[in-house]
Amino acid sequence: MPQLIQIFSQPFLVCLTMVFILGYMGIHVLKREVIFIDIALAQIAAVGAIVAHVAFEAHGDSLFSYSFAFGFTLVASVFYSLVRRKVNQIPLEAVIGISYAIAAAAALFLVGIAPGGHIHVHQMLSGSILWATWKDFLLCVFVFSVVGFCFYVFRKPFKEISDNYEAALKKGIKVVWWDFLFYALFGIVITLAVRIGGVVVIFAFLIIPATISSLFSSNWVRRLVISWVIGVGAIVAGLLFADHFDFSIGSSISFFLGVALVFAGLFRIGRQRIAIAKK
Repeated sequence: MPQLIQIFSQPFLVCLTMVFILGYMGIHVLKREVIFIDIALAQIAAVGAIVAHVAFEAHGDSLFSYSFAFGFTLVASVFYSLVRRKVNQIPLEAVIGISYAIAAAAALFLVGIAPGGHIHVHQMLSGSILWATWKDFLLCVFVFSVVGFCFYVFRKPFKEISDNYEAALKKGIKVVWWDFLFYALFGIVITLAVRIGGVVVIFAFLIIPATISSLFSSNWVRRLVISWVIGVGAIVAGLLFADHFDFSIGSSISFFLGVALVFAGLFRIGRQRIAIAKK
């Protein structure tokens, strides 16, 4: 047990920081119906990092590389916020999918000409949770705390836009500005989280706990608590599973999140049938 704690203490704590911030953001993402926004922004951030590597020989974990990657997500944030307000003919989710495809094609092209480009692809998909350090943990705590504080301070306009975009527009809320700020903050989290956790587990952290919470409550606070409980449970189960079977941590956590979603869905169906039978 002491050896297990020594090996997995940093990965566990890093995963906790990610599930706390992503659990909250996932509720917003589901309500806004932009499910694949994290994959798109992660891919765009990856293009930025690869460009920094190809053009300036920037190391993947350098501040310059992070800044370049975030710069790309910032441009995407402006684009998404304007498209949602100005373009009514095409759903935002379709625009997000198109931007992901373009970014993926650009990444594949750049990987082909970049020395060691395949390493960037592997890093983006699988991350490096097992090798997370105390430095990674402290960086996550600092960055996610700042972002979380911003979400708390601006929670009212964010919530109103997520709950009902058209109603927020009619109330005179500057939706383009608040959408830009939302996607920019989201981009900060995704840029850092994907570098450590990889696309798969970050997508799972973002969507699955929030989806499970939506099955049992419409209250924001209750949904947030449910998301956190599910996320923490999946982290513990995933780490124990990965240790016992010598399996990938990210894949293990994603697997248990998927299992939790299946059981939650079955429980919801069973409860509905019991309620109908009582009537």
